[in-house]
Amino acid sequence: MLGGALALHSKTQMENMHWSQHTHLVVLFFLGMVLIPSVCQSDSTTAVYIVTLRQAPASHYHHHELITVGNNSKHGSSGRRRTRVHKQRHQNVSKPVMKRGSYFARVHDSLLNKVFNGEKYLKLYSYHYLINGFAVLVTQQQAEKLSRRREVSNVVLDFSVRTATTHTPQFLGLPQGAWLQAGGFETAGEGIAIGFVDTGIDPTHPSFADDKSEHPFPVPAHFSGACEVTPDFPSGSCNRKLVGARHFAASAITRGIFNSSQDYASPFDGDGHGTHTASVAAGNHGIPVIVAGQVFGNASGMAPHSHIAIYKALYKRFGGFAADVVAAIDQAAQDGVDIICLSITPNRRPSGIATFFNPIDMALLSAVKAGIFVVQAAGNTGPSPMSMSSFSPWIFTVGATSHDRVYSNSLCLGNNVTIPGVGLAPGTYENTMFKLIHARHALNKNTTVTDDMYIGECQDASKFSQDLVQGNLLICSYSVRFVLGLSTIQQALETAMNLSAVGVVFSMDLFVTAFQLNPVPMKMPGIIIPSANDSKILLQYYNSSLQIDGDSNKIVKFGAVASIGGGLEANYNNEAPKVVYYSARGPDPEDSLPHEADIMKPNLVAPGNFIWAAWSSVATDSVEFLGENFAMMSGTSMAAPHVAGLAALIKQQFPNFSPAAIGSALSTTASLYDNNGRPIMAQRSYPSIDQNLSPATPFDMGSGFVNATAALNPGLLFDSSYDDYMSFLCGINGSTPTVLNYTGQNCWTYNSTLYGPDLNLPSITIARLNQSRVVQRIIQNIAGNETYNVGWSAPYGTSMKVSPNYFSLASGERLVLSVIFNVTNNSSAASYGRIGLYGNQGHVVNIPVAVIFKIL
Repeated sequence: MLGGALALHSKTQMENMHWSQHTHLVVLFFLGMVLIPSVCQSDSTTAVYIVTLRQAPASHYHHHELITVGNNSKHGSSGRRRTRVHKQRHQNVSKPVMKRGSYFARVHDSLLNKVFNGEKYLKLYSYHYLINGFAVLVTQQQAEKLSRRREVSNVVLDFSVRTATTHTPQFLGLPQGAWLQAGGFETAGEGIAIGFVDTGIDPTHPSFADDKSEHPFPVPAHFSGACEVTPDFPSGSCNRKLVGARHFAASAITRGIFNSSQDYASPFDGDGHGTHTASVAAGNHGIPVIVAGQVFGNASGMAPHSHIAIYKALYKRFGGFAADVVAAIDQAAQDGVDIICLSITPNRRPSGIATFFNPIDMALLSAVKAGIFVVQAAGNTGPSPMSMSSFSPWIFTVGATSHDRVYSNSLCLGNNVTIPGVGLAPGTYENTMFKLIHARHALNKNTTVTDDMYIGECQDASKFSQDLVQGNLLICSYSVRFVLGLSTIQQALETAMNLSAVGVVFSMDLFVTAFQLNPVPMKMPGIIIPSANDSKILLQYYNSSLQIDGDSNKIVKFGAVASIGGGLEANYNNEAPKVVYYSARGPDPEDSLPHEADIMKPNLVAPGNFIWAAWSSVATDSVEFLGENFAMMSGTSMAAPHVAGLAALIKQQFPNFSPAAIGSALSTTASLYDNNGRPIMAQRSYPSIDQNLSPATPFDMGSGFVNATAALNPGLLFDSSYDDYMSFLCGINGSTPTVLNYTGQNCWTYNSTLYGPDLNLPSITIARLNQSRVVQRIIQNIAGNETYNVGWSAPYGTSMKVSPNYFSLASGERLVLSVIFNVTNNSSAASYGRIGLYGNQGHVVNIPVAVIFKIL
């Protein structure tokens, strides 16, 4: 993470915002974490608050309409003077909705004027489509004054958020499976618009061009987005593939940390993360991946013929804020996206009665009501239990796994010891050993180690003797400074090339631990030894091979030799998938108490480790890929867009599926086994990831590993509606006033409440099983007439019975499954089971089961 403090935007950069009076802002910013004023702040300190009004938003009345882009220039446009909104020629404008947006903005302005009557305040956004409210910069005293108004239902302090494929289409079986069913990659995802709330996009990348396919890109008639035009994002940046692009930064601007030249006051991606995630989900098919002059195959998104809409709300230097993210989500829903992909998570667990009650998740609940499927990264805070950063049952949460492609490099020493390493680099000449020389022993006469304590990192060629280095392998130290970006692999390679070295070997510093090193591209033979123990073996061999003059104590001969195998060739024999150690784990709690964890998270897992995808040309998120068009990245951020793209294939085939139905199709067909037919394993620690494995549980992988082809033919569906989620929220103890505040709806309008285990999800989680419990699920047959047998395995400490255990369903018919649980042993440890529905036409439906506390 990067830190820093920057001055408030100039007047010209904020002229489109409505200032009631000039306001002075105090900003603290350190190491990427924005220090937001707490509820204990002084009355004179300003902060951003998200205010929700009791009147329902526009989508609750007209969510089936085609929605136009309202002009938000007075309420949060953070662009420069020359920023303008360019409406696409294909835009379908709904004038009544445009007027409705203006109406809500006028209502918000009127309320603020009444409440503050000449006091200083700054309205950042008017929200009207998914939530009716606004973001405003005020003091705590002013916020309290707002909260006392009868029109106001909720006032929440803004909070910060952060960001959490050449081969994965083949690993997922798309070419012979899901793509084939969609008519081939040329039409896979056609007509589906995916909205990305992320760091923006590089529109010049060939992965987003609309002329790379012989099949045209017909823009969805239901999409009505627009494209911002700025110097960074000129006219023509959008096309029939990239159909919309906007940016949101008003909350960041109020903190004085937004700099238009560094952060790009436009949808342009200066970080790389957004470009990467968009191309994983929907990048064009067959785009050559060339990095450091080497070819690594051809890239493709999961749904290569779907459309991309960008809503930039995160920035490379500081992350983002909920007020901006909510504005982005609200705009995406207005524009008519079919899917929203969020590879972002909150920096902290939301406070309050339950994790679900936060502005982002509640806005997404309205998005689901409008028929939008929402995918979110689980977070990279694993492997500890309850590390989940995506909470709500209406959000489809995705964890990360490995896949079967591995780039292996190796260093062969002169004593016949081979050390494994990483590095997307060529090898040295075959069957030729080269002399090893450590940077500390290759200094010129004008330099000593005492002159520069970091000399071993090879960052300055002028400090070394070319006569000593030329034709040899240079050993450089990989310290924590590389992790922090103070030293770089690329600079060390420049040093080695300037000194005419044959190659570079990076030995790992003992103090660099628990850090995953992505394979790094190198333009010359090179290798990084990621293990401190292996690095110690290398240095012991090197030191033992030195000949030192006894009188002068100087090195007279370098005796160690080695060769670099090279890491450009991929190996596809890796046992996969495995749940990677950093992928966040369940259970997912309503609050901080594990006995309230009645929702299974993650929903499933997908490839997220070592993923090749498009990269922004100026991206600095990974300095090793600076200036490249592709990058290899890891994280649940990479797993979520895999599922967003696959969801587009389902939506294309089943356009009337609800968001819950899409999630059901993905979940019930997920695989439980790896490519060798064994149960999927989960990594439990780092760095000894493959020495600390155990079978993955539902709290590691949810329903299992995504199976794209099977998801297009799920057989049975578990569906849920907005009303079901509302009944669930109303079932949380003490939630009635909070539900009213967020949704404007009274819990008494719902005849009954639903508890977590009773939601019609394709999974069952019971946090506290007291003696016995009956859980029901409603299933619907969307295939032909079929007969099913039911099998199950009970979690430890319980007995289970499923009724009926045999049934026949005609096409379109529904059935209620009853699952009876009885406690057989007291236990406070989570245990797991599974229900399987086996159809005589080949459909297999898996339902994971988890029970935590068992009380006789």
